[in-house]
Amino acid sequence: MAQISSSNGFKQNVSPALGTSGAQDVGKEEALQMEAEALAKLQRDKKTTFNLETVSCNGANQRALSSSRPERDLIVFPESDARKRAEWDAFKDIDVEKLTNAELEKLLLDDNFGANNKAQRPATLPGTPVLSSSFSGQLYSQTQFHGGQWNPGLTGSANSAVPGPVIQRLLYPAAAFPTQACPFQNGFNPRMLFYRAPEPVYLSSQPQYMPFPLQPLVPLHSTAVMPVYQQPITPELAKLFDKIARTSEYLKNGKSTSTDLESAITKAMIPKLQTLENTNMSKFEWLDLDPLSKPRLEVAQHTEGAVKEESNVAGDPWDALLQDDSTAESSLPPGKCGRSAAFHPNGKSPTGTSVTRSQSLNIRPTSAQPPKTPGQTTETDKGISSSPTACDVLQELEAQNEEVEAFCEEIAKFRLKFPHDDLSTNPGYVLSPVMLQRDSNGEHASIKVSIEIEGSQQPVTFTCDVSSPVELLIMQALCWVHDDLNQVDIGSYILKVCGQEEVLQNKHCLGSHEYIQNCRKWDIEIKLQLLSQSTICRDLARVVEDDTTSVDLEKYLYRVDKPLKETINRQCLNDYLDSYHSQVQLCLQNENNQYKTVENVIQAVKNICSALDGVETKAITEAVKKLKRTVNLPRSKTLELGSKSADGSNKSATFGSSAPLSPVEESLNGLTTAVCDLLQLYLRSFSSSSSPQSAPSGPKERRSTKEACKATEHLQFTLFAAHGIPPGWISSFEKYYLLYSLTHNGKNLFKPVQSKKVGTYKNLFFHIKWDELVSFPIPISQLPLESMLSLTLYGLLNQNASSSPDCNKQRNGPELLGKVSMPLFDFRRVLTRGTKLLGLWTCFLVSPIGTVSRKGKQMERIVMQVNFPNPAVDIQFVKPQPASRPPQHNWETLDVDAQKQLKTLFSKESTLGLSKADKEFLWNKRHYCHSHKNSLPMVLASAPSWDWTSLPEIHSLLNQWPPLSPVCALELFHSRYADSEVRSVAVTWIERLRDDELADYLPQLVQALKFECYLNNALVMLLLSRALGNIHIAHYLYWLLKDAVQDLNFGRRYEIVLGALLSLCGKGQREELEKQTRLVQLLAIVAKRVRQASGSARQIVLQEGMDKVQSFFLKNNCRLPLNPSLVAKELNVKACSFFNSNAVPLKIALVNADPLGEEINVMFKVGEDLRQDMLALQLIKIMDKLWVQEGLDLRIVNFKCISTGKDRGMVELVPASDTLRKIQVEYGVTGSFKDKPLAEWLRKYNPAEEEYEKASENFIYSCAGCCVATYVLGICDRHNDNIMLRSTGHMFHIDFGKFLGHAQMFGSFKRDRAPFVLTSDMAYVINGGERPTRRFQLFVDLCCQAYNLIRKHTNLFLNLLSLMTSSGLPELTSVQDLKYVYDALQPQTTDSEATIFFTRLIESSLGSVATKFNFFIHNLAQLRFSGLPSNDEPILLFSPKTYSMKQEGQIKDVSVFTYQKRYNPDKHYTYVVRVWREGQNDTNFVFRTFDEFQELHNKLSILFPLWKLPGFPSKMVLGRTHIKDVAAKRKVELNSYIQNLMSSSTEVSECDLVYTFFHPIARDDKAEGFEGISKSPDVRPMSPTSGTVSGEVKLSVSYRNNTLFIMVMHIKDLVTDDGTDPNPYVKTYLLPDPHKTSKHKTKTSRKTRNPTFNEMLVYSGHSKDSLKQRELQLSVLSAESLRENYFLGGVTLTLKDFDLSTETVNWYKLQAVPYF
Repeated sequence: MAQISSSNGFKQNVSPALGTSGAQDVGKEEALQMEAEALAKLQRDKKTTFNLETVSCNGANQRALSSSRPERDLIVFPESDARKRAEWDAFKDIDVEKLTNAELEKLLLDDNFGANNKAQRPATLPGTPVLSSSFSGQLYSQTQFHGGQWNPGLTGSANSAVPGPVIQRLLYPAAAFPTQACPFQNGFNPRMLFYRAPEPVYLSSQPQYMPFPLQPLVPLHSTAVMPVYQQPITPELAKLFDKIARTSEYLKNGKSTSTDLESAITKAMIPKLQTLENTNMSKFEWLDLDPLSKPRLEVAQHTEGAVKEESNVAGDPWDALLQDDSTAESSLPPGKCGRSAAFHPNGKSPTGTSVTRSQSLNIRPTSAQPPKTPGQTTETDKGISSSPTACDVLQELEAQNEEVEAFCEEIAKFRLKFPHDDLSTNPGYVLSPVMLQRDSNGEHASIKVSIEIEGSQQPVTFTCDVSSPVELLIMQALCWVHDDLNQVDIGSYILKVCGQEEVLQNKHCLGSHEYIQNCRKWDIEIKLQLLSQSTICRDLARVVEDDTTSVDLEKYLYRVDKPLKETINRQCLNDYLDSYHSQVQLCLQNENNQYKTVENVIQAVKNICSALDGVETKAITEAVKKLKRTVNLPRSKTLELGSKSADGSNKSATFGSSAPLSPVEESLNGLTTAVCDLLQLYLRSFSSSSSPQSAPSGPKERRSTKEACKATEHLQFTLFAAHGIPPGWISSFEKYYLLYSLTHNGKNLFKPVQSKKVGTYKNLFFHIKWDELVSFPIPISQLPLESMLSLTLYGLLNQNASSSPDCNKQRNGPELLGKVSMPLFDFRRVLTRGTKLLGLWTCFLVSPIGTVSRKGKQMERIVMQVNFPNPAVDIQFVKPQPASRPPQHNWETLDVDAQKQLKTLFSKESTLGLSKADKEFLWNKRHYCHSHKNSLPMVLASAPSWDWTSLPEIHSLLNQWPPLSPVCALELFHSRYADSEVRSVAVTWIERLRDDELADYLPQLVQALKFECYLNNALVMLLLSRALGNIHIAHYLYWLLKDAVQDLNFGRRYEIVLGALLSLCGKGQREELEKQTRLVQLLAIVAKRVRQASGSARQIVLQEGMDKVQSFFLKNNCRLPLNPSLVAKELNVKACSFFNSNAVPLKIALVNADPLGEEINVMFKVGEDLRQDMLALQLIKIMDKLWVQEGLDLRIVNFKCISTGKDRGMVELVPASDTLRKIQVEYGVTGSFKDKPLAEWLRKYNPAEEEYEKASENFIYSCAGCCVATYVLGICDRHNDNIMLRSTGHMFHIDFGKFLGHAQMFGSFKRDRAPFVLTSDMAYVINGGERPTRRFQLFVDLCCQAYNLIRKHTNLFLNLLSLMTSSGLPELTSVQDLKYVYDALQPQTTDSEATIFFTRLIESSLGSVATKFNFFIHNLAQLRFSGLPSNDEPILLFSPKTYSMKQEGQIKDVSVFTYQKRYNPDKHYTYVVRVWREGQNDTNFVFRTFDEFQELHNKLSILFPLWKLPGFPSKMVLGRTHIKDVAAKRKVELNSYIQNLMSSSTEVSECDLVYTFFHPIARDDKAEGFEGISKSPDVRPMSPTSGTVSGEVKLSVSYRNNTLFIMVMHIKDLVTDDGTDPNPYVKTYLLPDPHKTSKHKTKTSRKTRNPTFNEMLVYSGHSKDSLKQRELQLSVLSAESLRENYFLGGVTLTLKDFDLSTETVNWYKLQAVPYF
């Protein structure tokens, strides 16, 4: 399994830029041995040496040694004892305490001053060690991975009194450190607690080198291997230093550690900046007191004894301070620590201005300086050097993402293929979409066309065939204006659509254009305009400047909304860098108050890190610690400028050769290097720079490579830390861990590995630190090219945290915090190396009060730092050579069982249901599957491995496979097929799609870009090429990419593609898209304000907002995001309004810029995600196209919808349409329970009988399409406010917020109980009345036919939905959502079985009361907008009107008198109610059923929810319901209910609902009182004798698998002798059948002459030969409950007359035949 270890055991392959190769750690035992050898050497040599200051954790050991002898350095550097004695003698007679300042100055300045006036001035004072100016940087700096090997040797200059190291490069000017005015004097504080002198420390690190190549400005000297350490300062030396620092000569000249020339240079470089003082800062506040960042003190072992004790003494003064304050620091609450520093730069330098040479950001120049002419003096010679600004530094550091750079270059080459003067790819106008179809009305259907011709006062009208080419129509139109067509170039003319900026395509037939089809659908006039190519507006065409403009992928993205506002931009980063530069200069200038200026430098670093998502690298942490320590170290006198190189050669002591640096300067150098490294790393990871001009001009490093197939080492990396964690996590989570996984094709290559569980740490910022090595036991040679490394972060909640919410205290399981992935091979196919920063997005946020948000819209990015090995040789994946041509076996040679098994697998239409055994079987039989070419995705998904050795076989199979159809090839763009070769081949197959067909699948292709491993791929080039040649595609691709930018994980990739599109499309279209974006932003502002306003103020807010939008149109016209063909020139402000719904969308009325066009009406929404509506409408449109192509036009209403940003978008409004609720409430609040509202509304708009029949036909077809589409897609939340009806009879659905079976819930119940919406009022329009007719059979057939046609394309819809699972739609996230569609389509069933299935769904939906009740509840919910119904509105189903007490008179008494049994329409009991009213002498009798009483009670409960109504009798009865005992019992219960109801409050008893219930209706009058009984219950009617037989039956006869299938579909035109509607059912026998064992029958249809059955009657176990000897007898009978069933007709079919190898569907006439 994979192994995890600490980073101490992982030797990184560090490049020379990051460290010294071959460095090794020094172990503790080795250090102790070296110490003993050094001590032995001291005892032997007995030489006087300088005591070097060291720091050690081995305090006990050293204290034991110091008891017997003075402390000495462990490593000494021999010098001339004679010289030292002479220097000592020269000053031994001088009492420094008695010297005046003048004498001391003379002593320091006069070379001849001394005891004998002969000795020269010493290089050093006695006992005063000389510090190397770079020693502190080497003492505290650590390499990024491992330290170097201990090297006891030192190199130095021969001219120095003491050998000392020279830094690699001068980044800061040398500056002396005068006496500080602060309490820190020479490393001491008067109030500092006493601590023991520090002991030696054993270092294993070498100086850290610059991690990126820098061009030196001065000659470099070798860096010393080990620093020189200083002895602790004694009080005597401190007094001496203090005295020297107060002399006038020192104050005048002594602050410089270099020559006068260097001093002048330094002064010229440092600007006069004001020192920033922080008077409130504590003396110890600048120290890093975080206990989590300190190493634990080791147990020191005594080298001469066996006693062990724990060391409690810190290794240096600051560790002592940390020990003293550790308790107080650890007690601070976590809330005191913020995530990031304040984002306020302390200084700002104007961009582009020339400033002095930066001491903090000294980057190599981008271009070489011109050579100096003889005698010319340059600024460098004068000591002045021009410095790059922070902007220039960023330009240099921004080593841009190489993949983006390469992609940008490819885009520039790609543009050359599409020159602006090629009209075929740059028409400059919108082409009308074309949809090939099979006209159901015949190929020669005629249409009427009206053409506007310039110069003609009246339009020219033609009648032509829909199949006529557009060129023919142009020729006919030109005949009206030209006499001789030979002189006219017909190809230079085009036909433009009136009212739209859209042109018909000359090479296509007229009827194939989408505009023509819509005109025929709506039955409106076709209006065109004849124009020449020279006069057509081509404002969207590319021009010559567009071909020459440089490609910049970022230049045009300023209007694109990002998911989160960027925490940093270039200008802000410039300010932070300028601030850092200023603070460094202040630190070097203000030496008297340096610890405060260092704090400002650190704050500037924190600002930079905080701006970079809180990333704090290890180098930053160590450099800050080093700076804090070195700022308070004692100072030494500056070394002489002359130095000696490592080889002993002398070098001139000039500024340009060997200026030693002070400790603070050395620390600042290291800090600057760390900051530059961080900037470079961050910008490489997250930089948005993409212009080739911004790329570094230096040559790229050439590295040797080796093939990945030969790399036997295992994959390993180090997960260092997670930076920028949200502040709320610190107290809410106790531990964190990661799951590492390697994936390919969406599957794990190896079992995921869990990291160790760690908490949060803090240096500058809080972070989660693992620093562990992960090693997967898989050789690199076995990694597929597209392998992905995924990191999943989990958190363990802190159960005891005070801020943790109560609900979290009970959660013991880990919380998923986020996931991030990265490819292991880069775009050059090289294995990734070095440090990588990965952005992990999380929505699991914890507020300061402790509440947890898991699914909020707020997101935050966490940066994961992963360190990969950095070998000297690149590991490159080389594509293997393809295998030999694979064999193609004949399908017929495969055994029958295998064929059957393969066909079963192919019928699944998807790879989702394949088991492991299925995949193994498919792969073994892959060479037999070529004849079933659509099985390729299944075969590829069954491949056992995709490693390097398996690719030749897979790619060879792919290249030899027959080309897939474009719609089938869409499946290969899913994440299950990550192989680049597979995806490239898939692109070649879908290239055959026309532009208009490709546009149908554009949303899925945009989503498929997520699954591409690299930025430059065949799919993105296909999309860009089509966008260049088609404005429609470019327009919709822009809005899709703009919306996809909101994706947190892939938003950056979409930004780059969007930038490429905007760079290619040309200035004209780019400006048009910018105008649309601006319009959308204005409308969004207005919509938000209207939504937030109160009801009364909304109209005023809307008016003010529309006036501002109107000012936008004063400057220019604008195309609409919905359709680039629609151009608006202004608003019709008076017609603008808003809708009274939860989202309060706006209705926008726009004036068409084309004077021949009509007004444009759209709806603009905010607060709702319209992407799901877009997807549903897209799939419905594809369904419509599939139906039309098969000759089935269901008159589907396709309207446009587009998401224009996060939770906002625009929807097309269909003219002349209303919601069903608005239509139904015209008949009262209970209009949804009535049957006639829809039919009467259609008749109102279609008064002529012919018009009404056409509208009814449109309703039947469109209703069938809506039923199938909404069922297949699982559209839920269906109520009468999101179903609309056009005056032409076209029904359509809107608002697709719930789909794929995610039903709207009402408590714990589903509101959507029926499979789809089909109510009795819809059936009334379909039937043309209350009774079922042949039109309903047509409706059923249309539904079943449409359903079966969609089932043939199951794989297409599963692929389209599957590609959208990663789009972020809340109801399309997993395979379970796809399973709904798979189950709804039932791809494995036959067409006959599917027909039966859908027929049952129709019956279930039509018989569902829940749908009507749902409509009724929705009507009641809308009463708050419209009030209570008026008196003339019916509120009961059986009453046509509403009545009140004023109309009827007050009821004095009411009771249930008796009950009666009725037989029409069904057997039931009715209750006779006696009503006596005030002012009437006689009582009235009304007849009400039990169900009508229950309706009264239910509606009273709704109207009076707060009143206590009488209890209603239960409807549940054990046993038979319609019997006398039950009726007698209910009579008593109902009478009691009525008495209690009438004696209740007058608000209830006298309401209109009660008086309407007791009002006599027509049936009460026909009954003639309670004596009128239709039939005696004791007399049963006799069965009528068989009379006239009429009608036809539709049957489907088929045979397969030794089984005969008889599907009874429809019966029409049945007749009965008494004229009543029968209850027909069908009974069949297979004759001869003497024992009647072959009897089968269907269910019974109630009260209809035209029943629909669609039931399958199955006869199994019969061979074809036996069936040829038999007959099928079918009889139609009417089922009667009170008399014998009677015969309606029959038919006898001889089976030998049927071709049983095929299905036979036919109508058969019923006859009077004998029946059993």
